[in-house]
Amino acid sequence: MRAAVRIFHEQGVEKTTLGDIARAAEVPLGNVYYYFKTKDQLVEAAVAAHCAQLDTLTAQLDTLPDPAERLRTLVAGWVDQRETAARFGCPFGTLASELDKRDDGLDRAAAQVMRALLDWVESQFAQLGRADAAALAVELVAAYQGMSVLTNTLRDPGLMAAQGERLRSWIDGVAGR
Repeated sequence: MRAAVRIFHEQGVEKTTLGDIARAAEVPLGNVYYYFKTKDQLVEAAVAAHCAQLDTLTAQLDTLPDPAERLRTLVAGWVDQRETAARFGCPFGTLASELDKRDDGLDRAAAQVMRALLDWVESQFAQLGRADAAALAVELVAAYQGMSVLTNTLRDPGLMAAQGERLRSWIDGVAGR
């Protein structure tokens, strides 16, 4: 599954074959077919893996005592992935964008993962006492997706680092610090 997530991110769903995933996972192609009869089943599993990664990440962030610190740490994690973003874009945003072009329901599954991120971010702003928590969540996630696209398009990881610092300062301002 990890190999599928990585290869879909690096090559895109449409260009990826089950053989590519088997090679990346260093398993025989038959092993992939044993668990996943079609590439779409593997894409569904990759979306589920992204959801599980988000659940794990937010559970880790929830151990931090302060919602503003949770948000700053989230942004720091995004910035830590700047080299990958410069090369391939946001791991989930690029997949969601690609799946949106299809008409098979996988776009709705991807939207649920993005909704889960937005809901978690909104809850952090709500814990900060912000009545505009939903709008702030959209602003933060949209800023990240935008800086991922620009970082990838311009192949400039420094852009993500600079924008990440701007977002961390913005969070401090929103939190009244």
